[in-house]
Amino acid sequence: MHQPILVHHGATDGVTGSCHQYYFNRQQSVLIDCGLFQGVEQGRNKAGADAAQIEFSLHGIQALLLTHVHIDHAGRIPYLIAAGFKGPIYCSKASALLLPLVLEDALKMGVTKNKRLISGFIRALSRQLRPCDYNNWYPLEGCDTVVDVRFQNAGHILGSAYIEIRHSIPHTLAAPHQAEYKAVFSGDLGSRDTPLLPDPTPLDSADLLVLESTYGDKNHENRKNRQERLQQMLQKALSDNGTVLIPAFSIGRTQELLYELEDIIHRMRGQAIHNELKWEQLHIIVDSPLAAGFTSAYKELKQFWDQEAKQRAQNGRHPLQFEQLLTVNSHDDHQNLVRYLAETGRPAIVIAASGMCAGGRVVNYLKALLGSAQHQILFIGYQARGTPGAALLRLGKAGGELMLDGQKYPVRAEVIQLGGYSAHADQQDLLAFVEGMRKAPEQIRLVHGDEEAKRELKRQLQARGYQVVIG
Repeated sequence: MHQPILVHHGATDGVTGSCHQYYFNRQQSVLIDCGLFQGVEQGRNKAGADAAQIEFSLHGIQALLLTHVHIDHAGRIPYLIAAGFKGPIYCSKASALLLPLVLEDALKMGVTKNKRLISGFIRALSRQLRPCDYNNWYPLEGCDTVVDVRFQNAGHILGSAYIEIRHSIPHTLAAPHQAEYKAVFSGDLGSRDTPLLPDPTPLDSADLLVLESTYGDKNHENRKNRQERLQQMLQKALSDNGTVLIPAFSIGRTQELLYELEDIIHRMRGQAIHNELKWEQLHIIVDSPLAAGFTSAYKELKQFWDQEAKQRAQNGRHPLQFEQLLTVNSHDDHQNLVRYLAETGRPAIVIAASGMCAGGRVVNYLKALLGSAQHQILFIGYQARGTPGAALLRLGKAGGELMLDGQKYPVRAEVIQLGGYSAHADQQDLLAFVEGMRKAPEQIRLVHGDEEAKRELKRQLQARGYQVVIG
């Protein structure tokens, strides 16, 4: 069968900038995701807004299909619309509620603080959004070919989906009759046993599977005892009354952490962390207006939680809004808190974005806390090449100085990486996702991974008889 054309505009040399153009006929196509590049993947010596510009033609692009709202999948949408894209943007219903929060913050951070311009963009975006239920087929608007799309739960963050695209295609280039063809784009698949979220929906079938490979060469540490390891690490880290700083993305990871921290405090109430501090006296600080907004949205979207989380809420617990939780909104309050923690060493857990330390309020904490061995920096997520987070992981083992905003800061704080917290499927999960299909796809195309990860996942899949290419 003749395969449709697939062009990649990102996430082929690494794990950021996801953007794929899928042609279902010679003149018309759809985009799947339109994300920002991060770290060294900004590429071609460009940075900031230059790296986000849309450098491909919009001719014939009928729609944007969005797998989820993380910035490396959605961050170039303002630039896409500025370049003239006026088509519909299809996504899950939860993503449609979260996307304006993400892009409003991205515009404030990287483009403009003009409230009128930002409000105008959000209104325009809302007109283009087409919220979709999971597991329902939707016809694409304005296509010469009949094209249907379906969103299935990917278990990565709230609202995340893998996308099925179904359409007809000539059986051969010369033959006039048509056959049905289905392409599937995984987006970011989640791990099983992710807090708050149901496991990814099994994929039934695909002719073409475009599959992420972030952890194609690795398996996560046991997720089932990760909360126990988190508790043990916190007890040790807080014994000298320092601050535990957790760089975390505002959506997904932050809410998972809060969910597990609430459970630790619930179980350990009345017990001591050390002689002067009990668990219920420990402050959990979310220093990010965006994360606070997402957490509120997560609470409003309880229908998408898994059964365990729903049961806790029904039992009167508040997994995302508990007594010890403090949120910091204003910039002045943020600066005062950074100074206070650096000067007093009061024990606290601070969750701040960005997760790769490439910007946001976490940078100010790093500047203030890195020079003292009293504090700990706890990484729980993937650190892309070229980001300060990746550099800090190296320096935590070897020592040295971290460059932040053109200045060097000595690394004396303990740097810890805790496994089992990735929101991405690992190698075992990815293989299970493919092998769970009732019929092998004609081709699997690997994207969204470093070269070693893609090569190893390709080797594993080929050993199982699948046809695999690297995107």
